[in-house]
Amino acid sequence: MPPSTKNRAAGNSAPPAPRSETSAPRQETPTPRQETSAPRPEHAALRGTLFTVAAPSGAGKTSLVDALVKACPGVRVSVSHTTRPIRPGEQDGINYHFITEPAFEEMLARDCFLEHARVFSNYYGTAKAWVDEQLREGVDVVLEIDWQGAAQIKALHPEAVSVFILPPSRKALRDRLTRRGQDAPKTIARRLAAAVEELSHYREADYLIVNDNFTEALAELKSIVEARRLQHRDADARQNPATKATQPESIAKAARLRTPIQSARQQQLLNDLLS
Repeated sequence: MPPSTKNRAAGNSAPPAPRSETSAPRQETPTPRQETSAPRPEHAALRGTLFTVAAPSGAGKTSLVDALVKACPGVRVSVSHTTRPIRPGEQDGINYHFITEPAFEEMLARDCFLEHARVFSNYYGTAKAWVDEQLREGVDVVLEIDWQGAAQIKALHPEAVSVFILPPSRKALRDRLTRRGQDAPKTIARRLAAAVEELSHYREADYLIVNDNFTEALAELKSIVEARRLQHRDADARQNPATKATQPESIAKAARLRTPIQSARQQQLLNDLLS
């Protein structure tokens, strides 16, 4: 269910109340993205799928999404607009579209955002037009957003697929935030406190991935995308006899990642993270 506190732009709805500024920023690692994925020809006639990937700061979602885009043709990540200052190593239009606060508010007034948030005194938002264009062309679009954004997207687009990324332990999360060397100890402590709050919303996602082994976590993320594509193909085959349907067991390969949690390992991890 969508959260009780909302700060998202949606269609013609009235602007919701400001979000708590304890949420972690969208992206921490200034890694330029490579737009190498082209629309997959065999699915050109099918509409793309909207995926949301949420995780607390330091769980590794940005690295996983970047690797997914490189590994899966026809997957692109949405580049958000933000009013926060550009960081060393970041590129405008690659990591974010960096704009001024008046420019952001002008776009907000024109209902340009699929979703938006104010986090740590900065605005973040996903442009509607680009996402809609990519989906119409059969491209799968990934949004890296927090749990509140994922809940809002799910409310607006029930067909969207939501994924939540978990760190392997609270200690690993703390170590990852510390290794970045970007934040003061007080900021790290604040991010850790916010992470615990975010982690409590894992059950609202469709799928749960533990980012313990990066290669395995990436394979699991790819399996979710591939399973969704197979579902689309099967649905098309039922309406169009010329389309070859897949075997039902192919679609089930991502089932073990679905929430509610499926393994004792996941339960033990969550107990540690939320304790």
